[in-house]
Amino acid sequence: MSSGPSKLQGSPLARTRNIGISAHIDAGKTTTTERILYYTGKTHKVGEVHEGTATMDWMPQEQERGITITAAATTCYWHDHTINIIDTPGHVDFTIEVERSLRVLDGAIVVFCAVGGVEPQSETVWRQADKYRVPRIAFVNKMDRVGADFQSVLAQMKDRLGTRPIALQLPWGAEDTFVGVIDLVRNVGLRWKDSEVSGKYEECPVPEEMLAAVSRSRQALFEAAAECDESLLERYLSGDELSPEEVTRAIRKGTLALMITPVFCGASFKNKGVQPLLDAVIEYLPSPLEKPPLEAHSVKKEGEIILCKPDPTEPLAGLVFKIMTDPFVGQLTYVRIYSGKLSSGEVFWNPSKGKRERANRILRMHANKSQELTEAVAGDIVAIAGLKLPTTGDTICSEGRQLLLEKIEFPEPVISIAIEPKTKADGERLGQALARLAVEDPSFRIFQSEDTAQTLISGMGELHLEIIVDRLKREFKVDANVGNPSVSYRETITKDAIGEAKFVNQIPGSKGQYGHVVLKIEPLTRGENFKFKNLVPETQIPKVFAAAVENSLKESISGGVLAGYPAMDIGFTLTGGSFSETDSSEISFKIAATMAFKDAAKKANPTILEPIMSCEVVSPQEFVGGVIGDLNARGGRIHGMTSRGGLQVISAEVPLAKMFGYSTVLRSSSQGRATFSMQFSQYAQVSDSALAEIKRRAGILI
Repeated sequence: MSSGPSKLQGSPLARTRNIGISAHIDAGKTTTTERILYYTGKTHKVGEVHEGTATMDWMPQEQERGITITAAATTCYWHDHTINIIDTPGHVDFTIEVERSLRVLDGAIVVFCAVGGVEPQSETVWRQADKYRVPRIAFVNKMDRVGADFQSVLAQMKDRLGTRPIALQLPWGAEDTFVGVIDLVRNVGLRWKDSEVSGKYEECPVPEEMLAAVSRSRQALFEAAAECDESLLERYLSGDELSPEEVTRAIRKGTLALMITPVFCGASFKNKGVQPLLDAVIEYLPSPLEKPPLEAHSVKKEGEIILCKPDPTEPLAGLVFKIMTDPFVGQLTYVRIYSGKLSSGEVFWNPSKGKRERANRILRMHANKSQELTEAVAGDIVAIAGLKLPTTGDTICSEGRQLLLEKIEFPEPVISIAIEPKTKADGERLGQALARLAVEDPSFRIFQSEDTAQTLISGMGELHLEIIVDRLKREFKVDANVGNPSVSYRETITKDAIGEAKFVNQIPGSKGQYGHVVLKIEPLTRGENFKFKNLVPETQIPKVFAAAVENSLKESISGGVLAGYPAMDIGFTLTGGSFSETDSSEISFKIAATMAFKDAAKKANPTILEPIMSCEVVSPQEFVGGVIGDLNARGGRIHGMTSRGGLQVISAEVPLAKMFGYSTVLRSSSQGRATFSMQFSQYAQVSDSALAEIKRRAGILI
């Protein structure tokens, strides 16, 4: 029978799990989270995404669209264990929410659709988890859907994610005959009595028609377990029978070492498979004690590494991973505590800002609701109300042990729109509202156009900016006129060049200015962004002036080299120059560096880069020809086509500039039956015709 929730209201670190639930959009992760909350006793009524009643999708924009936009945290209890859960978005426009959540989590459930398999955002989530070495278990959801194929999802995980998926369950039936799962570790069937929310199931013998398939899968499972634990390998090879407890321990060991990915299955919407998934979280995902101590850099001793151990008796160390505004509580700062403890009312140190701040209120969050705590200890994920200083990625620590944890990387925005207030009153509020939204969302940026004096807002996609504008109107009561979306172009150079500049400004009766810089610039590999080398001895240019040159170049590339777009992937080498004992200053070298850069850039064949999107279109066979023809007309490159659940999946790369309004075109050309998803792939050089058009708009002589 299914097990119930624990009454335990707190637990030691060994019985704590900090997990995220991630997936491609519409794979069912929020539905899965809602069932988890129900079966652990956290909620007493199941929320449904399609009805707009999901607990974790609390924003009006989420409820209206039926998608997750912001990562929401909650805590529940199962078998005397505390499970802190973060439900993350599946839409690529909100990938920053997944990135910063995975940065602070110990483990993750990655949900796959049994029909869709490994979809584009699934791959992105997987790479993000790889980067932070987060152990994962997989849940193949929607086994009751037409076209569900468990084995196909396993094969896709292996081929597209580069992992080793190990089935710990097999589906008992599929599509409309899906009734339960076979537990391969214990060799029993789990059959759900109905699709009602009670989720009651019973253990049964393995059905006769599945005995052969179960035997093969158990052999693969036991072999993987033996490979994960050398103490079992010799016994397994000699033919000894491994006990379920031994297999579980070995699979756990392999999961934590990222050697394998245990795979489970079910149908969350039909209330099947969720309780065994909760058991798997306890059995196979790590507690904070099982993660290696986090490395931090000492603030006071350069080069010294400090290990942050998950121990409440250690000095405090935590990372700010999310900031949001609550209409009732004010600004909430989400923090993962890695070591030590933080009591309500206690003062802590923010080394990034170099200031103290007081944690007046510590809250445990349940989506947009909260419970006040007296303290937070190592392993906790909490929110602190009312802080003014922190920004996403900041460290909090004790003043006696000042340290910096590794910051979170934020993606560059790829799309922009112009925005202006409708009235003078709106104008006064617009700047404040945009600034608050930018603090919450580091992938959202605000710029001022030098040419038009317009305010430009940039984000990760059309939906991202649509949500921002909607929040301005609803939450901040700001009405604004919004322009059409435009692409966030970048600039770069295509060959090496040398630039030289002298800045001399002699003012009679006062100190003059003198700076002389010789600079070599060269193109870098895409994604390297900025590099600076100084080959000039200090006797020729003192270090303080060389540092001024480097800072000036970092500022200069933000204004571009051709049409005013930010430049990227340029390497700078300071190769020569001179200074004056009496007249040189940092400002004179900054000006000379800017002049030398402009001189070199003219000779380096500058060009424009545009964002290229990885696009996946899922279409019935009869519309494939039209879809491919349209993508080709948009300058796309078709990479391949595969079958998935009776549909054709077309993979392509297409310039973002050609994809505005594509969803409408695709719907009308496929009678609403084709769908698509896209995500940023890379920046690439624009075509000659596009370059000529951009130059024309910028007033550059061609």
